[in-house]
Amino acid sequence: MNAERVHPPDTLDVVTTNQVDRALAAAPAERGTRLLAADEDQWFDRKSGRVTPAKLAPILVAFANAEGGVIAVGLSDGQVEGLGQVPLRDFQQAPMDFTSPPVRASFDLVDCAKADGTGTQLLIIRVAPSERVHETSSGECYLRVGDESRKLRFEQRQELEYDKGQAQYDGAPSGATIADLDMRLIEQYKSAAGFSAPTKMILDARSLTTPRGDLTNAAVLLFGSAPGRWFPQAYVRILRFLGTTRGTGSRLALDESSEHRVEGSIPTVITRAQEIIETLIPKRRSLGADGRFETNPIVPRDAWLEGLVNAVVHRSYSLGGDHIRVEIYDDRVEIESPGRFPGLADPRKPLEISRFARNPRVARVCAELRIGQELGEGIRRMFDEMQRRGLTDPVYEEKGGSVRLVLANIPRLDPTVAARMPAGAEHVLDVIRAADVQLGTGDIAEKLGLARPTVKRRLDALEREGLVRWIGKSPKDPRAHWIVVDS
Repeated sequence: MNAERVHPPDTLDVVTTNQVDRALAAAPAERGTRLLAADEDQWFDRKSGRVTPAKLAPILVAFANAEGGVIAVGLSDGQVEGLGQVPLRDFQQAPMDFTSPPVRASFDLVDCAKADGTGTQLLIIRVAPSERVHETSSGECYLRVGDESRKLRFEQRQELEYDKGQAQYDGAPSGATIADLDMRLIEQYKSAAGFSAPTKMILDARSLTTPRGDLTNAAVLLFGSAPGRWFPQAYVRILRFLGTTRGTGSRLALDESSEHRVEGSIPTVITRAQEIIETLIPKRRSLGADGRFETNPIVPRDAWLEGLVNAVVHRSYSLGGDHIRVEIYDDRVEIESPGRFPGLADPRKPLEISRFARNPRVARVCAELRIGQELGEGIRRMFDEMQRRGLTDPVYEEKGGSVRLVLANIPRLDPTVAARMPAGAEHVLDVIRAADVQLGTGDIAEKLGLARPTVKRRLDALEREGLVRWIGKSPKDPRAHWIVVDS
């Protein structure tokens, strides 16, 4: 994540990301041009005025299954067409007739102008994120991923159904009132997103209120003046350890002056945690590409910042009694957050993660504030940053009710050495390094989701290179494990 994407709360108003709402707020003569210039993305799609209500079903389902979104009907091939001959009521019936269960959506006609100045109208459909999995009347399931409405395979749909059972906690009523929100944060968000409407209308537009008008959990997490009243576990704890191990008891290596608890609204927590981590993370001098010595943090800033943002935005806020932990050691940064990976994401294959937001309302608002973009994108950026610095890949580990990310200051294998080993051997090495317990061959195979013989071949290759060593008394020793050989 680039440094400029996270702003302190008092500078959020300089960011403009919501082209669609700005376009809809413009004069009718400019509205069509602006909507045509807006990027189709996770929350916006354009459809021709000739589209039939039945053809809208996939995009309605895709938005409802993801984070909601806006469909502008009457735009095609860079031109303002306006609506065709289909009556408005037929479009309004589309969720009832062509989606199951019916997608929740609102339909509004807005005035617009064609290129020749002729007046016409567009249909603006706002789809709310749903607590259930939707499908078309033909039984097909879609999920919005970037600017695509992606059809899901059977197993993907099953995972989506599993996650929907736990994922919409951010849309549940909180019990808070408008008086419990920080109006300063809301005004900054309104400026960032290009809103000029009243606060209640904006909260409704972002599904931060329930259909009955109650404030959701997401509204409190994003804009609450004291979110801890409702979510005492919603904080980030930052710890700096002296050395490369945590230690226990009298040997606990915690720096007593470097333990911090960061509370508040999500934008505030991310900004303050970022500032604290920057002061605590160890730095090392190294020879740069220009031949001069330079001082750099042990882990690239963009990598740990993406990890922090992903943890705060995508954690499971429904899990009480647990919080996000950032542990900083001399040779690595570990970030652990409550909640398993969403079902569409396999922590053993982080670069193959499909987009799915556990907290869709939180994710959308944070994206509009330029605080993170999407789960898959952020993970890929972390890998890119670590590779660019010549460091080993990030490692994710699912631990019961939490996910742990390890970003280590360990050089990647020399290309010559890597070329002599089977593909995937370096990932096996990363898993051993990142583990906080001793791992046998079977343990490593389970973490990687691979067959034991496949993992054993990679371990044997690493052992021949002198990178790992097997510790055990016999082949059947239940305590046998692998260790990394220090260079």
